[in-house]
Amino acid sequence: MIVSHMRYRSSFRYFFLLFLLAGSLLLNGCDYARMTDDEAIDTHEKKMPAMPAHTIPVEGGSETLQTVDPGSLVNPLPADADSIARGQVAYGYYCVHCHGPEGDGYGTVGQSFAPPPADFSSKIVQQQSDGELFGKISLGYKRHPPLAYTVAEPDRWAVINYLRTFGKPRQEAQ
Repeated sequence: MIVSHMRYRSSFRYFFLLFLLAGSLLLNGCDYARMTDDEAIDTHEKKMPAMPAHTIPVEGGSETLQTVDPGSLVNPLPADADSIARGQVAYGYYCVHCHGPEGDGYGTVGQSFAPPPADFSSKIVQQQSDGELFGKISLGYKRHPPLAYTVAEPDRWAVINYLRTFGKPRQEAQ
């Protein structure tokens, strides 16, 4: 009888200590009144700030490009050294993998395609207008992916200026 009474008393102590610990955690660790004012919980009650004007285009962009004749587009960038250098950088990021450093269609990825990607020094490419090339780069053509959402518009025009250098005879290094 004494042993049973001691077990009861010992388990009561543990239960009481556990109750005190849980109560202390509940009271000190959770401030429910402050949590209800948290904007992460009540996001629907917060007013969103007004968007600055002209942040979302309502005209232009690739949607307009789909409705116009690409041949009528004119390259807004002059084919100067700065534009060609900018195009070379963008070409290195987005095009060289398939079209290769020489623009012949034998990049590390392009080698596995049959037929290979376009050779930029070919007459077929060089005889196209800047607008036609811009449309194909932007919206995609056959297996070529659309890059309008990946490459900024000025960079696409600069790439076209750089592509024109593949059609010119290259000077041999001396």
